[in-house]
Amino acid sequence: MSDAEVTLRRAAGSVDAAAVAEVWLRSYDAALPTVRRAHSDDGVRDFFRYVVVPEQETWVAESGGAVVGMMALEPGAIEQLYLAPEHRGRGIGDRFVRLAKQRSPGGLELWTFQVNGPAHRFYERHGFRAAERTDGSRNEEREPDVRYVWVPES
Repeated sequence: MSDAEVTLRRAAGSVDAAAVAEVWLRSYDAALPTVRRAHSDDGVRDFFRYVVVPEQETWVAESGGAVVGMMALEPGAIEQLYLAPEHRGRGIGDRFVRLAKQRSPGGLELWTFQVNGPAHRFYERHGFRAAERTDGSRNEEREPDVRYVWVPES
């Protein structure tokens, strides 16, 4: 499958929320096997259904009628960016980051876990720089994390 066969669109309604939650669950478990999830599968599904999709600017990557990636934005921040494991490395994440930068041209921030080396390399490749490291005491997983920032060139 090529990058061109994937469509990015705004998420809408409970059907998209369910698909987004499933992508998140699969991606999280594949990418972060050593990180404790703070919520059950059903708790994650409820979070996407009642909070993320209706309250955040949520985007999906769709291929062949199936949701294969998701990104949730708040003003100036990427809150979530997850891809189905079998769709990584195909340019979908790159497209999501370009979209996020277009939506927040003044700059962006995001958090990722310190153990997630592939995410660090991905965001750094897109011009994000580590701005803060924590011991994880402020996140639900209690996992050390990193705040990344992107500031557009003047």
